[in-house]
Amino acid sequence: MPKRYRARKLAATGAAVVVAGGLLAGCGSSDDGIVLSFYTAADGAEQYAAAAQACTEASGGRYRVQQMTLPKSANDQRLQLARRLAGNDRSLDLMTLDVVWTAEFAEAGWALPVPDDLSAKLQDGSVLEGPLETARWLDPATGERTKLFAVPLNSNTQLLWYRPDLVPNGQPPATWDDLVAVAGENASAGQPAAIGVQARQYEGYMVWFNTLLESAGGQVVGEDGTTQNLNDTPEHRAATEKALSIIKAVATAPGADPSISQSDEGTARLGVEAGSMFAEVNYPFVLPGLKENAAAGGVSFLDLSSVPADQQDAAVNEVFRSAPYPAVVPGEPAKVTIGGFNIGVAKTTEHPDEAWEAVECLTNRENQRNNAVDGGVPPVIRDLYDDPEFQAAYPAWEGVLGSIESAAVRPVSPAYQAISILLTDAMHPPQSIDPVGDVDRLADLVTQAVNSEGLIP
Repeated sequence: MPKRYRARKLAATGAAVVVAGGLLAGCGSSDDGIVLSFYTAADGAEQYAAAAQACTEASGGRYRVQQMTLPKSANDQRLQLARRLAGNDRSLDLMTLDVVWTAEFAEAGWALPVPDDLSAKLQDGSVLEGPLETARWLDPATGERTKLFAVPLNSNTQLLWYRPDLVPNGQPPATWDDLVAVAGENASAGQPAAIGVQARQYEGYMVWFNTLLESAGGQVVGEDGTTQNLNDTPEHRAATEKALSIIKAVATAPGADPSISQSDEGTARLGVEAGSMFAEVNYPFVLPGLKENAAAGGVSFLDLSSVPADQQDAAVNEVFRSAPYPAVVPGEPAKVTIGGFNIGVAKTTEHPDEAWEAVECLTNRENQRNNAVDGGVPPVIRDLYDDPEFQAAYPAWEGVLGSIESAAVRPVSPAYQAISILLTDAMHPPQSIDPVGDVDRLADLVTQAVNSEGLIP
C-alpha cells in the first residue's frame, strides 16, 4: 500500500461554508453553451485574457473560456481558490496555481490529475523538466512523486543583474563570495556597494534561502514532503550553514543596504536604478522596467530620453547587464529556485473533458510566446528558446534558459506554506543570523510545520 498522508484542512477554509453561497454564481453552462471559468493571477491578467479569447475562438463554439482575475496577493489568491474549492463551487473550472501549491491542492483532492494521454505528451521532452517537477505530486498507485496534477504555463527565474562599470574589468562576479568581495572593494573606494536581494519576511526570502541551500547541496525536506533534511546528515548540515553564512555576509558586508530586512524585488530594482546598488539578483522584469524609467529620466546612470528606439538596447547593454546567478560552489551552476504558474482543473468542474482541452490550448506555443514577450514571464516549451524571432523579442532568453535548466524547486510538501512562514520568521532580520547555531532551530521548525499541518503516515 503506497505511503500517503492526511492533511489538516486550511484554517482559512473553515469559513468556506459560510461564504460558499455567495461564490456559486457565474459560470458552468449557459444559453450560449459551456462556459469555462479561468481564475488567474492578477499579474499577467491581460495576457491570460487574450489567451482565453484565442482558445474560445479555437473551440469552434463548443465552449467559451472566461478569464476571471484573482486578488493581487499570492496569499489572497490561494485563499480565494481554497474557499471556493472547499465550498464545492461548481463555477470554478480552471485555475492558475502558483508552483508551490501543487502538493497542497493535490493532497486535498482539489486539483484533478492530468489525464494519461496529456501527461505522456507533456513528459516527452518538449517541456522543461524544472517546471514539470513543480506540477508533480504522489501517484496514488505507487506513492512516488510522479503524477502530474497541473500543466506548466510559465516559469520564472532570477539572474544576476549588474553595472559593468562597478565590477572589476566589467566582468560579473561568479560566486557569492566574489560578489561580497566586490562590495567591500567598492565601499572602500566610495562607490555603490550594496547588493540587491529579497530579505523581507515574505516568500521572496524563502526563495533566496532555498536557492542558496540547494546550490550548496542541501534541501529543506525529503521526497516524502515531510522529513526535514536541514541537519539530518553532516553534508546537509554543512549546506545549511553555508546558505546562512552567505545571507549573513551579504547583510553585513561593507556598504550593505541598511534596509535589507525590508528588501524585495521592487526595492532591489529601484536601488540599482537609483545608484545605491551595484548589483542585484532579480527576475527578468527589471530589464524592461529600467528601460522604461530611463526613457523618462528616472535612472541615475542612464538617460534614454533622446536615444532612438532602435538604439536603446545597445545603450542599456553598455551600462546594465545580466549574468548567471552567482554560484555557491565555485565552478558549479547555481540551482536557482524557479517560480511561475501551472494550470490546474478544479475538482468542481462539471466539464472535465472540455476543461483539459482548454488547458492544452491555454498552454500552447503561441500563448506561451505571447505571455513571455508581452508579460515578461519565461515560457516552458523548450524549443521556443531556439526560435530566432523569440530570441530577438526576449533578450534575456539565454540566461533564463540556462537558469531554468539547472533549477531547483521550492520544498514540495503539503505543509509548504507553514514551512515558509516559520523559516522566514526565524531568519529575520538577516543581520542577526547565526550560521552555525541556527541550523538545529530551523530544522525543528520544519518538523513543527509538518506536525502543525497534521501530516501523518
